[in-house]
Amino acid sequence: MSETTELSVIEIKPEQAPALYIPNGLESYFEHIKASVSEAPDLSTKKGRDRVASLAGQVSRSKTAVEKPGREYLKRLKEAVRPAEQEIKRFVDACDALRDETRKPLTEWEAEQDRIAAEKAAEEERLRIEAEQLAAAEVQRKQKEADHELALLLNIQHDRDAADKAAEKERQRIAHEEEIKRQAVEQARIDAEENIKREREESAQREAALKLKAEQEEQAKIEVQQAAEREKKEAAEKVERDKKEAQERAEREKQEAIAEEQRKQQEAEQRRVAEEKRIKDEADRRAANIEHQKKINNQVFDILIKAGISADCAKECVIAIVKHQKEAAASGQHSPVKINY
Repeated sequence: MSETTELSVIEIKPEQAPALYIPNGLESYFEHIKASVSEAPDLSTKKGRDRVASLAGQVSRSKTAVEKPGREYLKRLKEAVRPAEQEIKRFVDACDALRDETRKPLTEWEAEQDRIAAEKAAEEERLRIEAEQLAAAEVQRKQKEADHELALLLNIQHDRDAADKAAEKERQRIAHEEEIKRQAVEQARIDAEENIKREREESAQREAALKLKAEQEEQAKIEVQQAAEREKKEAAEKVERDKKEAQERAEREKQEAIAEEQRKQQEAEQRRVAEEKRIKDEADRRAANIEHQKKINNQVFDILIKAGISADCAKECVIAIVKHQKEAAASGQHSPVKINY
């Protein structure tokens, strides 16, 4: 395919929509678009890259030309079925309301039966719980009496054991307090040494952290400056590149518009020349036909005169022949002929 090949303008009229927007109805349009962009421009050249962008734009415009009337057709279809949807919904809602109203007495009766059954079940449950509570209370009373008798026997043994345990507990308490005092003195010494060591380490760590922070801040400052300079340079290069691309795009669009206008003018001129030629050819054909018919009419007139018919009668005969020819032409048999004298 030549690089100057352009997609023809696609136009879909409303009356074509029902036959096109069906399964695979648009396949011919897609194949046409696909064939129109099947060339392979040279991407190593700017002209080739521009051509690829132009072909992609043509596909988008062709897609819109097919999609837009399709969306309009779909909108009309939806509007056409909307009254049916509304009427079906109105009918269904009315039937649902009538169904609920018709069943209302049964529904209310069933609800009343459910309420009565629930009250009966609740009463039975209450009686069962009361019976279980009475039984549990009786068990607890008997258990309390048995526990009281056992407690009396245990109290005597408990008092004897308590006295022995109190003496042993006092001895252990005194020994424990002495051990705690010794451990506290030792722990205080260890804590003091560890505090001194920890403070030295923390001081060294703070100095190292401050030094590292200062170095990081300086490095970050340098990186920020470098990034700002780099972004400034990239922004300037982008502005220049965008400006150049915009100029090239504007020039390309201008040349394309000029070429399109020239093509349209050439087509208009070709149509004008063709129309003038058709008119001239038609006029020449009619003139030749008139001249030919005039010659035949004169020959017929001369033949009639030579046959001894008067000039007026011969003229009437020729006129009658011409009239017959016109009537035949009007009925579609041949073209009418004008007689000139």
